[in-house]
Amino acid sequence: MTRIGLSTSSVYPESTAHAFGYAVEVGYDAVEVMVGIDQISRQIPAVKQLSEHHRMPVSAIHSPCLLFTQRVWGTDPWVKLERSAEMAHAVGAEVVVVHPPFRWQKEYAAVFVEGIAKLEADTGIAFAVENMYPWRASAKRGMQMYLPHWDPSKEDYANTTIDLSHAAIAHDDVRAMADRLGPRLRHVHLTDGTGSAKDEHLVPGRGTMGADLFLRHIAAAGFTGEIVLEINTRKASPGASRAAELAEALAFARTHFVA
Repeated sequence: MTRIGLSTSSVYPESTAHAFGYAVEVGYDAVEVMVGIDQISRQIPAVKQLSEHHRMPVSAIHSPCLLFTQRVWGTDPWVKLERSAEMAHAVGAEVVVVHPPFRWQKEYAAVFVEGIAKLEADTGIAFAVENMYPWRASAKRGMQMYLPHWDPSKEDYANTTIDLSHAAIAHDDVRAMADRLGPRLRHVHLTDGTGSAKDEHLVPGRGTMGADLFLRHIAAAGFTGEIVLEINTRKASPGASRAAELAEALAFARTHFVA
C-alpha cells in the first residue's frame, strides 16, 4: 500500500524531532528525513532512535543537495549520496531523494546519470531524482540552473520524484510528466504552487496545480510508491496551528489518492 508520509522540512523552523511528534499526532504513515542544518537530521543514531521511539517508519532520506546545504556532510556530492544511502539502510528506508546537479557542478553533472545508476546497483537503494525548475526573475524569463535538465523524464533514471511546487515554477504539466515517467515514478512530494517564480510549497489544494486530479491520475495508473507531504508551514504557530495545516494536507492526500 502507498504510504502518506510527512517531510521533516514541513515543520521548519521546528526540528526533526518535532516532525516525528507531529507525524504521530496527526496520523501520518511515515516520515521523510530532510538532511540539513538541523544537527539531528545528520546523525544516523538520532534518526533511528526517533523512528523507534515514535514507532514511525522512515520512508525516505532527502540528501543534502539544496543550495543552503552545500556544506552539510562535506562538499563532495557523491559522498553526500553515499552517506544518504548509509542512513537509509540504517533506518529501513528504500528511497533517497536527490536533486540534479547545479550547472556549476560540471564534473558531477557530466557523470550524474551513470553515477546514480551505479549507486543504485551498489547500494540497493532507489535514488529518486527530483524534478526542478528554471530560475526565473520574472514570469517569462528563466535560466537553466540544473544539469543535465530539471525534468527527470528527459533522462534515463530508473527512479524519479515529482514535486508539484517545483513543477508549478517550471509551468510543467505534472500528469503528463507522470505519464512520461510511467513506472519510473517512485516518489511524490505532494504540495502545490501558483506558477510564480517562488518555490511556494503550499498545502495541496491551495494552489493551481490540480493536485487532486494528479493524485487521482497516478492512483488510476497504479502508483505504488511513497507520497510525502512537503509543505511550507512557517507562518503557522508551533503546536495546534501547525498541526492543523499538516492535518489538512494529510486529509487532502487520503481523500484524492483513489482510483
